[in-house]
Amino acid sequence: MDAQGRGRAENVDPADQWVLNPNTGEYELRLSRSAPQPPVPGPRRPATRTQAPGARAPGRGAPGRAAPGREAPGREAPGREAPGRDVPPPRRRRGTPEEPPPGRRGHRPPKKKSRAKKVLVWTGGTMAFVVVAAAATGYFYLKHLEGNVQSTDVGDAGSKGFSKDEAFNILLIGTDKRTGKGNEGYGDKGSVGHADTNILLHVSKDRTNATALSIPRDLVIDVPDCPTKQEDGSTKVIPGTENERFNVSLGQSGRDPGCTMRTVEAITGIHVDHFMMADFNAVKTLTTAVGGVDVCVAHAVNDKNSHLKLPAGKSTVEGEQALAFVRTRHSWGNEGDLDRIKVQQQFLSSLMRKMSSGDTLTNPTKLYKLAEAATKSLTVDTGIHSLNTLKDVALELKKVPTKNITFLTVPVRDNPADGATHKTVLLQEDASAKVFNAIKNDVSFTEVKKQQQQAAKDAQAAKLKGTRSAASAVRVRVLNGGAPGGSAQRTLEWLQNEQGVTKSENAGNAPANVARTTLEYAPDQADQARELAALMGLPGSAMKPGKSVTNSQGLPTMTLTLGPDFDKPGTPLTAPTKAPDVDKTTADEVKCAK
Repeated sequence: MDAQGRGRAENVDPADQWVLNPNTGEYELRLSRSAPQPPVPGPRRPATRTQAPGARAPGRGAPGRAAPGREAPGREAPGREAPGRDVPPPRRRRGTPEEPPPGRRGHRPPKKKSRAKKVLVWTGGTMAFVVVAAAATGYFYLKHLEGNVQSTDVGDAGSKGFSKDEAFNILLIGTDKRTGKGNEGYGDKGSVGHADTNILLHVSKDRTNATALSIPRDLVIDVPDCPTKQEDGSTKVIPGTENERFNVSLGQSGRDPGCTMRTVEAITGIHVDHFMMADFNAVKTLTTAVGGVDVCVAHAVNDKNSHLKLPAGKSTVEGEQALAFVRTRHSWGNEGDLDRIKVQQQFLSSLMRKMSSGDTLTNPTKLYKLAEAATKSLTVDTGIHSLNTLKDVALELKKVPTKNITFLTVPVRDNPADGATHKTVLLQEDASAKVFNAIKNDVSFTEVKKQQQQAAKDAQAAKLKGTRSAASAVRVRVLNGGAPGGSAQRTLEWLQNEQGVTKSENAGNAPANVARTTLEYAPDQADQARELAALMGLPGSAMKPGKSVTNSQGLPTMTLTLGPDFDKPGTPLTAPTKAPDVDKTTADEVKCAK
C-alpha cells in the first residue's frame, strides 16, 4: 500500500508521514503502523503523528522537532499514547481569533479543528510532499526524455557542439519511412526512409531573425561521397552519384542524415551544423499534444489520395487529419511538390504559433505531452543529443520573434528533360546563389535592425573611399588560406591576363588557414588596396591595414590571402547587405491553402 492509501486507511495525513532523519538530513517516508487506539466517542486524530516536512513545531526548537524536555502539542513521545482523550490541535498564533488562555504548553483544553484549518494543513502537507517528490523524480524524468531521443554520429559533416554565441544552421528532415503504429498505408511501401521534407533553418547570430529554406525533394543534384559510421565503429564511404533527386541523399545505399547534410552544403555552400529528423508520427503526436493546429483552405477539400476532407475556411486538425493535411498535394495549385511545400510552410507557421502560445506554455498537461511527443519523434546528431543541449537550442530559437521567421523555397525551374510531366526541378543558378549568399552572410529576409545594418554598410564603404592607383601599379602576392585547391594560381592568371595586375605573384599556401579572405597592406599602399578590392569585389571587412612584405623583386607588396569564402576569380566576395527579393512568408502570417 502506498503512502496515500496507508494514510487514508489509518486516518493519517499522508504528508505527515514524511519525517526528517537527523542522521542524514533527508526527509524519509515512514509507513509503520500506529499502536492500536482505544475507542472514543466522536471524531479524533491519531495519537501517533510525525511532523510534515517544512512545518514548525509550536515550541522553540528547529522545524519538525519539539523544544527540549517537552513534547509538542498534538504530538506524543515515541512509543507513548494518551488513551481516552483527544489530541489537542497545534497552538494558535497570538492575536488570532479564539486565543486560548495562558497556560502550560501541551495542557490546553481540546478544541475541534475547523474545516478551514484542516484544509490548510492538508494543502501545506501535500505541497511539501510534491516538492520533495519533484526533486527526487525531476532528474530521472529528464533522463527519461533524453532516452527518448535517438542519435546518429555524422562525423565531420556537422559541428561537434552547440554555441549560444554564434549563428547556427540546422537541417530539419522529414522522412517517408513507414515506421510507427497506423503508418502502414502512407508513403512508399518499400522506402528505406528518404528525405521527403527538407528545411535548412538558419538562426541569426543576434537572434533577431531566422530563415527556413525549403529544399524540394525532386531537385536534381549530385550527391557527394559520404563517410558513414557503422555499428562496429568502422567507417564506410558511400560513393556519390550524379543527377539524382535530392531525396535519395538519405536512405539510399545506406546513406545516413550526414549524407544529406553534406549534399546541402555541396549545393548551397552553407555549412550545416546539426540535423533533426522525424517521421510521420511526429506530425500526429505533436499536433495532438498541443490540442490541434489551426489551418485554412481557400476551397473545400476532398482528396482521394491523402483522404483529407475539410470545408472551405478555417479548421483545426490533429493526429491523422494533420498528417493528411501536410501530405496532400493534388488539391493545391498545380498538384506538384512546390505547392505542397507552401502549404507545409503555412502549417509549420501555425504549429509554431500554437506551441509558443500562452495556452500551451501555461498548461502543464500540454507541456508534458509536448515534451514526450517531441522527444519520442526525434533523431538528432550526437553533437546535440543531450537534453541540456537540446534545451539550449530551444531557448535560442525562442528568442526569435515569429514575425521575423521567414519561410522560402530554393529558387528552381522545371527540368527540360521531363517534357510536359514536370517531375523534377533544377536550380535557378543566379537567383539561388543570391539566396545562399544572403544566408551564408547572416542577412535577414525580414526588415529588422535597419539602422544598424546601414551603419555597418556605411562603415565598410568608408574603407573603400579615396583615390585608386592604376591596375598596372598594384603589387600583390597571393596565398591560399583555405580556398579550393589551385585558387592562388587561378587568381594570379586572372589578375595578370584579364585585369592588368602584372606585378602579382603566387606565394603558395598561407602559414595557416584564415576564416575569410583578407587583403593586408601598409598605409602608403591604400590606393593600391582600393583598386584591387574594386577589381576582385572585396568587402570592406576584408581590408586589413597592417604592413607590407617584400616580393621576389625586393619591392614592398601587399598580401592577399584567399579564404574558404573565395569561390573563383571574378566572383565578388562582397557580403550582401540586403536579401534578394523572393517569394516568401513569415511565421506570423495566416494564409489559406489554395
